[in-house]
Amino acid sequence: MYQKTTLENGLRVVTKSMPNARSIAMGILVDTGVKDEPSDKSGLAHMAEHLLFRGTSNRDSIQIARLMDEAGGQMGGFITRDYTCYTATVLDDYRTFAIELFGDILLNSLFSENDIEREKGTIIREISSVTDVPDQRTDNLLKSYIWNGHYLGISLHGDPEDVKKLTREDVIYFVHSQYLPDRFIISAAGNVEHHDFVSQVRDSFWRVIGESTPRQNTFPTFHSGVIVEHMPVSHVYFSIGFRAFAYSHPQRYEVHILNKIIGGGISSRLFRRIREERGLVYDIRSEYQAYQDDGLIVIEGSTAPEHFMNVFILTISEIWKTFTFEAPIADEELWKAKMQIRGQHLISAENSNTQMSRLATQELYFGNHIASEQILEAIDKIDLNTLANLSNNYLLDSLKNAAVAVVGPYSPDHYNAAMIENVWAQLG
Repeated sequence: MYQKTTLENGLRVVTKSMPNARSIAMGILVDTGVKDEPSDKSGLAHMAEHLLFRGTSNRDSIQIARLMDEAGGQMGGFITRDYTCYTATVLDDYRTFAIELFGDILLNSLFSENDIEREKGTIIREISSVTDVPDQRTDNLLKSYIWNGHYLGISLHGDPEDVKKLTREDVIYFVHSQYLPDRFIISAAGNVEHHDFVSQVRDSFWRVIGESTPRQNTFPTFHSGVIVEHMPVSHVYFSIGFRAFAYSHPQRYEVHILNKIIGGGISSRLFRRIREERGLVYDIRSEYQAYQDDGLIVIEGSTAPEHFMNVFILTISEIWKTFTFEAPIADEELWKAKMQIRGQHLISAENSNTQMSRLATQELYFGNHIASEQILEAIDKIDLNTLANLSNNYLLDSLKNAAVAVVGPYSPDHYNAAMIENVWAQLG
C-alpha cells in the first residue's frame, strides 16, 4: 500500500492507497520555515505561504478559490517550526486538476506589491489575535524563553515590525533559494494509484530545479527559569515546559506513554487529582511536543488567581511523584495509556488526511515509512522498568531544570517569579 519514488530532479513522492476511499488527500511538504529566515526578517516564511494563494500568471486568487470550491474540495497551507505544508482534499476525479493547481501556485505565483501590502496587514492582525488569547500567549512566551537565540523560539508569524519591512524581493529570493526539489515531499493518500500520481507530479513539477545548501543543525540551549506577564484576564494561565527528546529519538514512544499517564486525557493523573478530586481547574493537560532538533513535555492549564500557587505546587508534586515512582505506576495504568495511544493511532489511520500527513512527516524525519504494525509493536514492548529508567536517567533532571510561563491579572501575592522558583528549589 505504501510506495515511494524519487524523481529525476530530486523531488520525493510518497503515496498510500486506500481503495475504499472516494477522495484523495495530497500534501506538499517543503523542508523550510523559520529556520531559514534571516534574523531581521522574521515572518518571511509565513508571508511566502500566504502569498502563494494570492495569484499566478495563469489564475488570480478568486479563480483559485472558485476552482477548489467547484471541485468540492479544500485547499490551504500552514507553517510549523520545522516545515511549510500545502494541502488539498478532493474527489479522486479531480486529482489531476489539484496537482496541476499546486504546480501553478508553487512555480508561477506573481507576488505582486499590492498583495504583499495587503498580506502584511492580514498577518499583523493574525499576530494580534494570537496575542489576545491567553493560553496561546503563554505557549509562545514559554517557547521564546526556553529556546531564546534558536529558531525553535521564534514566533511562526513573525515580529510585527519585521513583517512591515518585508519586500517583494525578500519573498522572491526566499522562495527561489529555499523551495528546491530536494526539500519537496509530495504525499498522497486515498484512492490513488502510485505510478499515475508520480507521472502527474512529474508533469507539474519538472521545472523545479536546483539543490539546497546543507544546513548545520544546532542542538539548542535550553533556558530554565520563570517568566511572568500580566494581562487583564480573570484567570491565571500557565505553561510548564521541560526538555524531552527530538522527534526521531529512539525513546520517543516511552515519552508518549509517560505523557499520557501524567496529563494526556481525562483519566490522567493531573486531571484526576486537580480537576476531579479538588475542582481547582476546569482543564489541565500535558503534551509531548517534538521537533527535528529538540522536544518538550508541556503542561498547560488555568485557574483562579487565588488558587494558582496551590495548583502549581500540586502539578509539580504529581509529576515528581510519577518520575520518582513515589506514586508507582500501576500495571493497569500503563495498559490504559497503551490502549489510548493504540486506539487514537488506529482511528486516525482511517482518515486520508492523517495518512497523507504521516507519509510526509515520516519521510522528513526518518527518510522512510514506519508501518502501523511497527509503531504498535514498539509501544507494546514498553514496561514499567523501561519507564523507570527513562525517568531516573533523563526526565528527573529535566524537571529540575524546567521553565515556567505565566500570564494573568496583576496580583504578585498570588504568583511571582520568586515564589515559583522556590518550588523548584525544594524539588528532590
